[in-house]
Amino acid sequence: MLSFAHPWIALLAPLPLLVWFALPARAERRPGLRVPFFDRLARVSGQVPYSGGVVARRHTARLIVLVLAWLMTLAALARPQWIEPALHRDMPTRDLLLLVDLSASMDTTDFVDASGKPVDRLTAVKQVLDDFLSRRKGDRVGVIVFGDAPFALVPFTTDLELSRAMLRDTAVGMAGPRTAFGDAIGLGIGRFAKSSVKAKTMIALTDGNDTISKVPPAEAAGIAKDQGIVIHTVAVGDPTAAGEDKLDEAALKEVADRTGGGFYRALDRAQLADIYRRLDEIETRRVDTVSFRPRRDIFWMPLAGVLALTLLTQGIGIAFRHRYSREVRSNATLEGAAP
Repeated sequence: MLSFAHPWIALLAPLPLLVWFALPARAERRPGLRVPFFDRLARVSGQVPYSGGVVARRHTARLIVLVLAWLMTLAALARPQWIEPALHRDMPTRDLLLLVDLSASMDTTDFVDASGKPVDRLTAVKQVLDDFLSRRKGDRVGVIVFGDAPFALVPFTTDLELSRAMLRDTAVGMAGPRTAFGDAIGLGIGRFAKSSVKAKTMIALTDGNDTISKVPPAEAAGIAKDQGIVIHTVAVGDPTAAGEDKLDEAALKEVADRTGGGFYRALDRAQLADIYRRLDEIETRRVDTVSFRPRRDIFWMPLAGVLALTLLTQGIGIAFRHRYSREVRSNATLEGAAP
């Protein structure tokens, strides 16, 4: 569809007519030849001489060319644009942050993979998370890993393949042997500080008891609630374990309850996969569809038309003048050769 960025330029179309009628005609003086026998020539020709000027009339074809050139110039100044078909783009309206525990206890081999082979907890978690992320099209996803301290592994991005690849490369102990769950929540809150989307969600996965965080998990959860962040907690491992490996289910439940999230317990890979299926249903994909129509400037078309019209007119004029000159020379030659 054709449109003009500056349609008001069309108001200038009658400007040449205003100049034609409002301004006086341009006067041009030309030298004349005075002859002593002018009166005799007038009597012989039978014409009566008079003083004054001659008004030159423009040829009709040339006038049409000027009008067309003026209109095409105005069309170019109006900035014609061709509007392309509408394009639609889905904009994510949710930021999803994964908190993954890499403490030493995640190396415990008490899970089995899809083929029935025994694997450690982290391997089972990565396999399930990989499938979970493959279904999060349209969300921005970030990843934080934590042990003795939390670290941002992947910033918020719509490139889910990057998130999956970075998760596959994680290893037990790379963030330290202990569990700083509260600090991980605190780092996650900081990551959401620059987020402008409506829905903000954390999914925290841990198998240990928080004994090293500077900020207790419950206190961090209270701050997250004030920021509109929902935290789902997933407990992995044996709830009957003791010492550093003991699961503090009460703390995980309190974090989830404070923020309006859910608490889940995964004792094996099947339960873990089921948890993420339920989370996938709860945290449904949310997008805003933005439509826009690209505009392509085509002002060069009327300018090219003006150039072509001018060159064509000049070419025709040169051809006619050349032909006229040849005819004049030919007639002069014939008259000179006549007896």
